[in-house]
Amino acid sequence: MAVVAVLACLSLPGKPLVAATLTTQTIASGLGVTWGMDFLDAERMVLTQRSGRAGVLNVTSGTVTWLEGVPEVHDRGQGGLLDVKRAPDYVQSGWLYFTYSQPKGMGAVTVLARARLAERRLVDWEDLLVTQSASSRNIHFGSRIAFDQQGHVFFTVGDRGQRDKAQDLGNHAGTVIRLNLDGSVPDDNPFAKDPQALAEIWSYGHRNPQGLYYDAEHDILWAIEHGPQGGDELNRIEKGQNYGWPEVTQGKEYVTGFDIGVDHKAGMVDPVKVYTPSIAPSDLVKQGTALWTGALALTHLNQIQLNAKQEPVEERRHFKARGERVRSLTVSTHGELYMATDAGRVYRISAAE
Repeated sequence: MAVVAVLACLSLPGKPLVAATLTTQTIASGLGVTWGMDFLDAERMVLTQRSGRAGVLNVTSGTVTWLEGVPEVHDRGQGGLLDVKRAPDYVQSGWLYFTYSQPKGMGAVTVLARARLAERRLVDWEDLLVTQSASSRNIHFGSRIAFDQQGHVFFTVGDRGQRDKAQDLGNHAGTVIRLNLDGSVPDDNPFAKDPQALAEIWSYGHRNPQGLYYDAEHDILWAIEHGPQGGDELNRIEKGQNYGWPEVTQGKEYVTGFDIGVDHKAGMVDPVKVYTPSIAPSDLVKQGTALWTGALALTHLNQIQLNAKQEPVEERRHFKARGERVRSLTVSTHGELYMATDAGRVYRISAAE
């Protein structure tokens, strides 16, 4: 068992965070880049480190138990061991779902897998889908996981640095994928009967979605993705829809600043919200009446307040002065918001008194 520093471990009631000012309690420090985390029960969360480690963090004691049984990952660039989510039926099945970048030839691909936790080891590891997203570029793996209430798992795959592939239904790059929990393809997937398309695809035309959240109350699948220089997008993901990249984007070329695409095009879905300049969003959860996402470039926790129609109406930015890249978010079984930063810390968030 590896022990990391505990700077505070107060247990606070989970309430919607509506205050203008938030505060943090540091649960753990000394970690690497925590890409994904999800609560197993009231006290324990499973977390992933991009370097290829998975562990269980006790949020009361601050101790981390590192797990054996993780396969080889492509720990280069933006690749590695990526997201983790417990299955909706975790109490009965014990399944944990993971995404990771798997070495493939001269590069890597995004993979969805699942495994069970047995004391200090992951067992029954099963790759559910090795995506057709090979690229020698170590970027844009996507990776975020979400579940609906009908027995489906969704996950994102970035365009892998090959823009045009996001408009090609013959590969998985630049898509949101929908599967049954066992990895099989649902009969009602939009391209299940299209011989020119991959049946696993739910939506396409994405650049690099690193946030995905299913709102069960309103039956909305939200995604947030990186634009290039500007053009980060918050989207409502709908069956079979094309979200435009690279033909539709408000982002610019990095070197020249030239336009990449147009702002709107018939047959392609406009984003709910666009960030220009970029905030570089990472992860996405809902707590109370707000969506929350990390900001890697602008180093803050981003709060997007929603109205009764689930439309963004207000935004607040927290903790920017700390200069920590907010990588991962999760909500506890008590409704408390937690965030992890690239500085190796896990925080509990609460309203300032």
